[in-house]
Amino acid sequence: MEEPKYRIRALHTDRTVTVYQAYRPAIGRPAARDGRFPAEWKRDRMTWIKPSFLWMMYRCGWGTKEGQETVLAVEITREGFEWALRNACLSHYERGFHPDQAAWKRELRQAPARVQWDPERDAHLRPLPYRSLQLGLSGEASRRYADEWTVSVTDVTALAHEVHGLVRSGDLEAAARLLPRETPYPEPEGLLDHLRVQPPATPKLKSPVPSTP
Repeated sequence: MEEPKYRIRALHTDRTVTVYQAYRPAIGRPAARDGRFPAEWKRDRMTWIKPSFLWMMYRCGWGTKEGQETVLAVEITREGFEWALRNACLSHYERGFHPDQAAWKRELRQAPARVQWDPERDAHLRPLPYRSLQLGLSGEASRRYADEWTVSVTDVTALAHEVHGLVRSGDLEAAARLLPRETPYPEPEGLLDHLRVQPPATPKLKSPVPSTP
């Protein structure tokens, strides 16, 4: 079955969903130790969360990029995750999807969350033909994420390095066995309607009117 272009795939339970972030050790290690983000974590800044482990590996270079050496798996409530999605807008203007650029900019200023759909990645971090959700949280959403929605924080840096080592050695089967089991998220009906850009419908050709003899 062909993978749809826009769909959330994530590790989830009936109550939570796991997202990924990467930080410098001064932030990431206390967060994992205490199960919550430290006071140093700026709650007034936008933060991006990613349900895709491999997209996070693409973004942080398997935990090797400066300032992203500590990779975190953050388990949050599905209630909070869906609140953010319902109150999000697209991070970019789409002609034909938004009424006009001015309307999109107003929505962007007011929304506490925003969504980007970026190409999903394979184990070699090459782009795939379908998209992965990136969810940006600011203002109220950022504060709720840190102080209300977070259920657990786990340091998965060692996992990132182990998977990377297996990929580099060519053992993709062993690498795949270690990856988090991300399955389609059971989104409530209409949850992503305002965030999922659909291609314009192809107009049906009218049947030719038979000529009168």
